[in-house]
This record gives sequence, C-alpha cells and structure tokens, in this order.
Amino acid sequence: METKPPIPRAILVGVQTPDVDDVAHAASLEELGRLVKTLGYEVIGTVSQKRDDIGGATVLGKGRLEELAALTGGTGEVGSMAIQRKSKARERFDDAAEKKPDARPAEAGPQARPEFVIVDHDISPSQARNLERATGAQVLDRTGVIVEIFHRHAHSREAKLQVEIARLKYVSPRLRESSGGGRQQGVGAGESDLELDRRKIRDRLAELKGQLEAIQRDNDQRRAARRDQLRVALVGYTNAGKSSLMRALTGSEVLVEDKLFATLDTTVRALQPETRPRVLVSDTVGFIKKLPHDLVASFRSTLAEALEASLLLFVVDASDPTYESQLEVSRGVLREIGADAVPSLLLLNKIDRVGEADRAALREKHPDAILLSAKSPGDVAALRETIIGFFEAAMVDDQLVLPYAKQGLLSDVYENARVLSEDYDATGRIMQVRGLPGAIARLRRTLAAS
Repeated sequence: METKPPIPRAILVGVQTPDVDDVAHAASLEELGRLVKTLGYEVIGTVSQKRDDIGGATVLGKGRLEELAALTGGTGEVGSMAIQRKSKARERFDDAAEKKPDARPAEAGPQARPEFVIVDHDISPSQARNLERATGAQVLDRTGVIVEIFHRHAHSREAKLQVEIARLKYVSPRLRESSGGGRQQGVGAGESDLELDRRKIRDRLAELKGQLEAIQRDNDQRRAARRDQLRVALVGYTNAGKSSLMRALTGSEVLVEDKLFATLDTTVRALQPETRPRVLVSDTVGFIKKLPHDLVASFRSTLAEALEASLLLFVVDASDPTYESQLEVSRGVLREIGADAVPSLLLLNKIDRVGEADRAALREKHPDAILLSAKSPGDVAALRETIIGFFEAAMVDDQLVLPYAKQGLLSDVYENARVLSEDYDATGRIMQVRGLPGAIARLRRTLAAS
C-alpha cells in the first residue's frame, strides 16, 4: 500500500518591534500560521522576541537564535560566510558519512524536528542564509509563503503569468552559489553560473511580461465594451467571504473554500435575477497584510476591475477581532492603484457568527454599514435591492427612436437600458427608457451611426 508523504513541519518566528502592540503581533503570527497551513504544513511551535528592529544578521538575538536552533537541530552558529572548497577525498568521505545509517533512533511523533523556519517579516537573502546556517532548516519569509500560495492557486493563464513574474522577482536575488561539490566549483565559476542564472531569469521575465501585456490588452478591450454597464466589484481581505457572496448574488459556481487566497482569478457574472439594464458583479483577489509589492504590481490588471467599477463592496469578516485592520489593509491597496475614489459600501459579513452585543457595537461604530451573512437568502436579497437602488439614483429617463430599418439594435437597447414603454409611428419604434446617462448617450451615437 502506498504511504502518504509526511506532512512538512514548520516553526514560526516573529519579532515584535516597538511600533507594534501585543494584539497586532499575536494576530500577525496567527495569520502567518493560517498561511503556512494553507501550504499544507503543520505548525509545531512559535519563537517570538521583542526587538528594536529586524535588521540584525539573524533577525533574532543570540539567546532566541540558540532556542530556535535547539528546536530545529541546528548549531545556533552562523559560521563562516565563505564557501568551503572541498578536496575530492573530503567529498568522498562526506558522501560516505551521509550514506551511513544514523546510530541514534529516528525521531518521530511530536518530537520530530521542523524542516522549515517561517519568518513573519520580509527578510533579506543574507538573513535567510544566516538563519539556515544556524538552524539547519529551510527558511522562508512571509513574502515567500504568499508567493508560493499564489503559485499553487493560480488557474487561469493570466493569473499563472502574474504569479510567475512575482515568483521570479522574489527568487532572483536569493540565488546563491552552491556550498559544496555541485556545478559551481570555484568562486569565479560560481559567480559566472550565478550571473547566467540571473540572465535567464531576466530573459524569462521579459518573455512573461510580453505575454501578459497581450492578455491585458484583450482584457482592456472587454472592459471597454462593458464601460457603460452597471458594474460592482467585491473587494476585501482574503477569506472574508467574497466568493460566497459572489455565488449568492449571481448564482454562479465560483470556488468557495475556507482557505487564504482560494480565489486569484477575477470572475464577472450578472446579478441574479437579472435586471434591466444588467448589473455585472466581479470577484477580485483578496488582500492581506504586507502583501508583496510585486504581487500588487502583477495583479494590477486584475485589480483594474475595482478601479473601473461603479460601486465597490468592501467585504469584511465581522467575526474576526482584527477586522478593522483588515479593512484598512484593503483600503490601502485600493489607494495604491487609485481606486479609493470609487463609491463604496461596507459589508460586515459573517454576522451569523457575531453575538447580539457585538452586533450592537458594530452598528454604533459603522452606522452606514450593511450587516449580513452570505448564507442568509434574506440578507442577500436585501443587498441586491440596495445595489439596484444605488444605480437607480444615478439613472435618467429619456426617449429613443429606433427606425424600422434598424430593429437589429433592439437587443442593444434592452441590454443597456430599461424600456419603460413602447409606441410606434411612421418613423419607427418610440421607446421611453431609463438608464445611466453615459449608456443612453452611447445608444444615441450607435443609432445615429448605424
């Protein structure tokens, strides 16, 4: 019978600087744990320390580093930064030693040592190397974890290209010379091979960016065709319930999982039951604290759905104690892409998990917010009416005349405006319509040009 591979074990490392309070520090480590679990790793412990900054060579102080090394089986010492050149005799000796069975019994169960050290900060390549030397474990920082999750969850061609660009930008400065008998055999040769690898990455990045630009041009054309339509974008923190709400509002079979970054691909569907004119709803990639800048840049096209929407729905997990900081993170990312000027509504989701006293506090603190549960049909129906009411307030009534020779444009009229009444005379079909001023102006231009 085939045995399952063991679950990788990880230990979390966090540094609390003076500008971060205890609650925020604990919440950040808890979120890192969820990210690591999303990767399929088991978190077996946490090492935390208060320090003025994280700029040291090993992130942690000497005492905490030794404590971490004791958990991972490392020496606790960074050792020499120079690459150790080995003689052929020494290489054969080391290879033989590695193949010998260990005289000590293998560790198992809870005592097994973690293979990964995950740092809750962005750290430099040299800090990562120093930690690896001291702990004997593979080291990832927060950005590395998020990039790996994005890599695993990307499905569409656009998302895969975006993630690979971010991943290569992350990996490039972390390339290093091999420390022993690999293809890098000396300092000069090692540097030459390293430069060759980096040049390959630069070439690959140029190729990927060209492919992504072609896809984004097609997307820009599709968005331009929807410019005069009613568009709503769901935005917010990862795992806040955007995809569940998308499914409830549109009846679409979008992916819904209790995982961070389960959705990376933008989905656009019509509000159901359909309205006239149609309201399009888009689900966007979730945000998170310390979202890597390269990922924000790579997903700028995806986030353009928010920039070009008529209405943003900020979806917040009201049951999360840190929901306010999560909301600020979401608003910060949207400010970065220039979408903070788009009209918005605040949706306090998962209200079914919140007690009555806390609901009252939420209502007092956010009087204009909508409290709802994506699982409640009544709440979703009320939200639908709110969305329709928002657009109704911006609509105007007008009259269009569709000549008998241009009846093929009738579907375009019904698609972009609500027909209130119809009459006929010698010139054609006379329609009283209601719609957005821009949509009606475009219909007039279309009728005049056809």
